[in-house]
Amino acid sequence: MLEKLLPTRLARTSRIESNETQDKRTDTELSPLSCSISGAESTPKAVASHWSLLTALLGFFIITLDALVVSVALPAIQTTFDGGIGGLQWVIDAYSLPFAALLLFAGTVSDRLGARTTFAIGLVVFTISSGACGLAPTLSLLVVARLLQGAGAALMTPASLALISEAYPDPIARSRAIGIWAVGGAVASASGPLVGGALTTLSWRLIFLINLPIGALALWLLSRVPISRTTAHAFDWAGQVASITCLTAITAGLIQAGDLGITHSTVIFCLIIAAVAAVAFLFLQSRSKHPMVPLDMFRSPTIAIPVAIGFTFMAGFFGMVFLVSLYFQQQRGLTPLETGFAFAPVTVFSIAMPIIAARLAERFGSRVPIIIGQAAMATGFFLLSLLGQNASVPVFVAMMIPVGLGAGLAMPSATSVLLNSVRSTRSGIASGVLNTSRQVGGALAVAGFGALVTAFGFEHGMKASFIISGALLVITMLASMPEAALRHSLPQGESSPASNPST
Repeated sequence: MLEKLLPTRLARTSRIESNETQDKRTDTELSPLSCSISGAESTPKAVASHWSLLTALLGFFIITLDALVVSVALPAIQTTFDGGIGGLQWVIDAYSLPFAALLLFAGTVSDRLGARTTFAIGLVVFTISSGACGLAPTLSLLVVARLLQGAGAALMTPASLALISEAYPDPIARSRAIGIWAVGGAVASASGPLVGGALTTLSWRLIFLINLPIGALALWLLSRVPISRTTAHAFDWAGQVASITCLTAITAGLIQAGDLGITHSTVIFCLIIAAVAAVAFLFLQSRSKHPMVPLDMFRSPTIAIPVAIGFTFMAGFFGMVFLVSLYFQQQRGLTPLETGFAFAPVTVFSIAMPIIAARLAERFGSRVPIIIGQAAMATGFFLLSLLGQNASVPVFVAMMIPVGLGAGLAMPSATSVLLNSVRSTRSGIASGVLNTSRQVGGALAVAGFGALVTAFGFEHGMKASFIISGALLVITMLASMPEAALRHSLPQGESSPASNPST
């Protein structure tokens, strides 16, 4: 663009040349990771923004990679420790549970300590615990190390989005940056099953040890990120205890339901504890002066709907990866490497989708990619539920492709809508709420879908799981369809609280 306008600008007066400088600065802000005509034109602020984006992207990459490589390695882990499907569910949910439970707390920590400091703490915890996972001699110690991994990931995730929010104050630039950030997760999703399958062929322990050099690189990048601003926030300790109790109890109840039955006293007790803790959490949030989750945020559909989409998206996608990884290896006889190759066509489609979603959002508003993405995911799940059991592996894989394609369209756009709907001082809390809904969806999907498979067998349990996933996505898709539902997503005329400090 600048090359086309250069002859005209050279002929202008010095007053207009001054405006040209402003235009160049705006162009830099609107194009994350883009290069100016010459290196000399790059401003220190733009360079610092790029470091922030690269750091956030790599952090999100290793968090997503870890979840997916573990799914492919589950049968190998089961063989090593001689565990049942319940033990495998805990290997997954021991990561997802603290991830979900601490994200709300981590959002407050990110605002109070600063995104850079919070990200650093989480990255160190995540990297060290990855090494512990790789060296774990028993299933119990592996689960404990996974708990620490999840805690580190919880600190990193809202901080990574807050780094982007600080680095790109312009809403359009932030949308593009979030699209690039989401590519980190998409690349991890695309490469995760294949990397997991290849490493598991050698040893499943390598899927954790690979995080050590990646974590070291992320720390080096973080050292070049400017110190983040801080906002005074009080910690809601009572709310944190209530949320952890609720999520732990409901996860344990669902996992036990597969073995013991939903009417067993242990399962009922866990679900009652979860319900009481959930009510206590809502009560505490409504009365607290400094709540973890300001309930007034959900009065706006531009916050409530993206949070709901985050839940349904992760429940469907993560639940599918968990079930199909076991199904391909235990029911269809595929090796870990073959399973990785089977997932590759599904996940590779999601790599380009976040960038395409950002372009669609700029032209038509975020509502369009959000609706199309959810429709594609739901279509894929319904096809799998109807035809998957009798389909060959290539046909089964083809029916999963709409799920990966739709995920890459819907979730980055929903994330952008949410961050553009809150003040910058609440960006950490908002991103924490969004990612909590995602991780809760994933944890409950693994627990619930695993229970269905344990109780009814793979054929009926997996079919029911796919139907549930598709139905949830249809509900959030319908909620996204009214034009007023995502009004802040309009590409030009909106007034975003994130770009208006007085809001």
